[in-house]
Amino acid sequence: MPASILKPERGRLLIAEPSILNDNSFKRSIVLLTEHTQKSSVGFIMNRPLHYTLSDLVPDIDCDFTVYQGGPVEQDNLYFIHKVPELLPNSIEVNDGIYWGGNFECLKEHLNNNTVKPSDIRFFLGYSGWDTNQLDDELKTNSWFVSQNVYPNIFAINNETLWKNQLLKRGGEYKIWANAPSDVQLN
Repeated sequence: MPASILKPERGRLLIAEPSILNDNSFKRSIVLLTEHTQKSSVGFIMNRPLHYTLSDLVPDIDCDFTVYQGGPVEQDNLYFIHKVPELLPNSIEVNDGIYWGGNFECLKEHLNNNTVKPSDIRFFLGYSGWDTNQLDDELKTNSWFVSQNVYPNIFAINNETLWKNQLLKRGGEYKIWANAPSDVQLN
């Protein structure tokens, strides 16, 4: 266990503990927190791509960017986080150059003109949300650990190895879990 335990904050990552491998919503997930207050927390699962592209969901956008499962809440709504606030008015800064939302009409225009790259933005169906004290309770029961987002561009990270690499960095018994198959019953 690390000497200092990080607290959840906007811009930090929630890493699913191996102990929640039976939780289909969050097993092996990495959640980027976009909001953390005393009343609630909101984030998006960064490593759960879906079999949809943006143009599958929004036909007037000619763009094949992958859409991700953001979490189990409001899965019929589309959300996005990005690093191009100069192109998207009304973006909300999360932390360290990562922004949430913005003017969707401007975004559609930039996507159709190919002025936004996949490494600039990520789209999600749904989000991950916690009510007052819910996330703190999950941290106390070892469902998650918190990590700094040290990636220069988290949108360009390999989704398939993101969780594994976070566990390997943690070391100790986490190294064993990092190499376990996704369905441990197959082991």
